[in-house]
Amino acid sequence: MKKILTWAVIILFIIGIFMLGRCTGGKSTVNEKAVNNVLLIREIAELASLEVQGTATFKQSNVSNSGEWSDNLKRVFTENTAWVSVPYIAKYGVDTDSTNFHLTVKDTTVFIRLPQPKLLSFELRMNRMETSSRKGWFTFSDDETYTEVQKKLYDTERSQMEENVMNQKQSMNKIIAILRNYYTPLGYDVKVEFTGSSMQAPGLE
Repeated sequence: MKKILTWAVIILFIIGIFMLGRCTGGKSTVNEKAVNNVLLIREIAELASLEVQGTATFKQSNVSNSGEWSDNLKRVFTENTAWVSVPYIAKYGVDTDSTNFHLTVKDTTVFIRLPQPKLLSFELRMNRMETSSRKGWFTFSDDETYTEVQKKLYDTERSQMEENVMNQKQSMNKIIAILRNYYTPLGYDVKVEFTGSSMQAPGLE
């Protein structure tokens, strides 16, 4: 809801700028204000977050399925296997401030420097969690096993999402596309640089 309201304010702000320009006849002045509005561009870049949904799974077991007689014996009497599957929502984007955001204008080109996109949030949908288990004859069920598996699932999946290069590239693409949609009607090209990143956003630099 907060994100929708913020976008609405931005849209109204842009409309207000153009309406003011029509009333005063100062088209070049209006464009200059719209192009150089650092706070607005920072807000647009931050709101251009990429949402990724999927399902995280994790399995923990004390048997190795090696086929050896000792492993088969363990499966019958002392196996303790737990499997957990949980849908997740991950969001990627940039977190800007006055030190890592820079905007300059040269002729009809806007140069914007942003920090590298990163994982901003990672949420497990615990209300949709699925679990299963296999236990040997001498192994009793307990909640601690599932608590441990859930923690390992969260830590493992979050670490993988933080290092997911594809999602970071998609986030770059989305940010650049939205900034271009803003500047194109004003008659400006936009070049975006992500500092601290060796990756490039294909076809959008």
